[in-house]
Amino acid sequence: MNEKNIEESPLKQRLRSIIFGTDTPEGKAFDIALLVSIVASILLICLDTIDSLHNNYGELFLIGEWMFTIIFTLEYVLRLYCSQNRFHYARSFFGVVDLLSIIPTYLALIFPAANFALAIRVLRLFRVFRVLKLLRFLADGNLLLKAMLQSSRKVFMFFFSVSLIILVLSVVMYVIEGPNNGFSSIPKSMYWTIVTITTVGYGDITPQTPLGQAIAALTMLIGYSIIAIPTGILTAEISHEMVKVRDLRKCSNCGKKGHDNDAQFCNHCGSDLETLDSLTNP
Repeated sequence: MNEKNIEESPLKQRLRSIIFGTDTPEGKAFDIALLVSIVASILLICLDTIDSLHNNYGELFLIGEWMFTIIFTLEYVLRLYCSQNRFHYARSFFGVVDLLSIIPTYLALIFPAANFALAIRVLRLFRVFRVLKLLRFLADGNLLLKAMLQSSRKVFMFFFSVSLIILVLSVVMYVIEGPNNGFSSIPKSMYWTIVTITTVGYGDITPQTPLGQAIAALTMLIGYSIIAIPTGILTAEISHEMVKVRDLRKCSNCGKKGHDNDAQFCNHCGSDLETLDSLTNP
């Protein structure tokens, strides 16, 4: 590794410190400029979907899109150039996102019918994670993911039970209301039941008979009764996972457990604590 660093040109090392690092003023300025470019390009994509703006300023939007595409292409090439392991960067999550965020514009130039692929440009927004270094919070994201996986069976059983309730109510409403009142089929009745039980209530289909309205009221009450159940299940699992993570934070000096995830020192003896990453990724 040392020989490899010696053989590298000063320009390449300088570019790496600017593009991949944030410790220097140049690196911070690069990250800020990149963040502004990403947000501006996403805003440009959103504005271009408005018909009135597209008809009046379509050419300006196209020029701006190509300007940002060229900037991001140059950045991608420079990242490949100054990366210590180009293949690793190219197949990494951010490397793939960087590539996918610029390909659609070139595809639309070669294949005009591929304009639908331009929607992939919104993947540029994921690059904000790199600029803001949000990956530092991946430990919290992993905790949430573990909680979701642990509660998946309970949540599945909950949704299965709700699906049975929806099916029964749909059949009942189809029989009571019938096609004359908009309940033309059981799937259509299921649509109404789901909209009602989730308390959305579009109002495009409404029961007309007194019995149907009574069942609709019962459906709404059922919706309010069960809407908090999956939230409670997930909250309980998150609390359980947080306790497990806190138990991992053990002081090497006094042996005390149960420290907060972001604690740097033991609250009993004041000694330094190991980082959470070193405990969860041995």
